[in-house]
Amino acid sequence: MAITLRQFEIFIAVAETTQVTKASKMMFLTQSAVSMALAELEHQLGGPLFDRHGRSLLLNDRGRYLLPIAKKLIFQVRNVESMLTENKASLAGSLEIIASSSIGNYVLPYPVGLFMRMHPDVRINMLVANTRQAERLVAQGVIDLGFVEGGIADEAVRRTPWFEDELRIIVSASHPLATQEVFRIPDDLEKTAWVLREEGSGTAEIFKTRLGNHAALLNVVTRMGHTEAIKKAVEAGVGASCLSELTICRETEYGWLKSLAIEGISTRRQLSIIQHQDKMTTRLMEEFLRFCGIMTECGLSREYLSSPRRLDELLRYAAGAAADSRQAP
Repeated sequence: MAITLRQFEIFIAVAETTQVTKASKMMFLTQSAVSMALAELEHQLGGPLFDRHGRSLLLNDRGRYLLPIAKKLIFQVRNVESMLTENKASLAGSLEIIASSSIGNYVLPYPVGLFMRMHPDVRINMLVANTRQAERLVAQGVIDLGFVEGGIADEAVRRTPWFEDELRIIVSASHPLATQEVFRIPDDLEKTAWVLREEGSGTAEIFKTRLGNHAALLNVVTRMGHTEAIKKAVEAGVGASCLSELTICRETEYGWLKSLAIEGISTRRQLSIIQHQDKMTTRLMEEFLRFCGIMTECGLSREYLSSPRRLDELLRYAAGAAADSRQAP
């Protein structure tokens, strides 16, 4: 039986995670499927590619030799596929993207839906994960584009700044702090109970880090693992919270929640688009990236993210203007 690209993909996943369990989750396969594919590859190549250390699989000399070759082959095949299937007459194809939680749940759904309506032969599949998972899948070439909130460490991944997000304090419309426009530190910290994300959440960690020594004043009465649950708890009067401005547009627009800027502390964070350094940028990728760029080029207000109708109007206008400028002599 000939070696397959799928076997190489599984080999790369195991090499980078050092465990069959983690590789199976990354590849969305069962552990037995990963183990069988790896065993078959080692049989076809005439020997082991890993040393077994407890539950960990560490590359041996043969595996270290094969890894860069396997990665290069995967990228070459995908670039050939992209090159040969490109249709210059119309925009068509399937794009695989990944986005961190805030972006995937609150920013991209409307633009992705609009882009596919404008280009009926385009399909965009989006996976929502954390920044580390997004970086890993983009580095492996499994995903075409990533949209993330955190920093990037892998040298194989190119990062392009997109636009800035800001953390805001939220309280219910009836909360005593709702009469204010800014949240003052340390005075206001002791005036309320707090509803925060679970330990390890990027948003919660940024908030506590920016508070510095004042974080000790937080009276955390409950932690919840999802942004929507936190917003409902705050709206019900359980306490205050700190969330991304991107996630609260609808609630603040309708007056269900009051949003406060934090006085004297920068809570801005950079959102970025990532892609593999060696991955070919197809026409579909180029058009989608340009479309996403409209959101920053036009100074998109956060309120548009809460209304598909208003976002639709703005992006259609901007897309038309961009098309006119490309046709101008």
